[in-house]
Amino acid sequence: MKLAEERPFADTEAAARKLVELAANVEAVQDGRIFIERINAPFLFKLKGSGSEFGAGLKYAIERGWLSKHESGTYVKLMPPSKDLLTRK
Repeated sequence: MKLAEERPFADTEAAARKLVELAANVEAVQDGRIFIERINAPFLFKLKGSGSEFGAGLKYAIERGWLSKHESGTYVKLMPPSKDLLTRK
């Protein structure tokens, strides 16, 4: 008997990788900025991720150097690709 469905983004790294994928598919505006709602909305509503999974994934992606977030929190920028991002450990 299964009481709860599996959460694909409960793994922080999986959530971070999905956020980077979403950001890469969004057309950046001025100076490479990607408004946070352009990745937040698809993650929460289309992919059915939770707010805590989004926050943890975003934090992980920033710590790994995959994304940078402006201090206002209104936008992120994709960082140059690194070997770590492209190869799954």
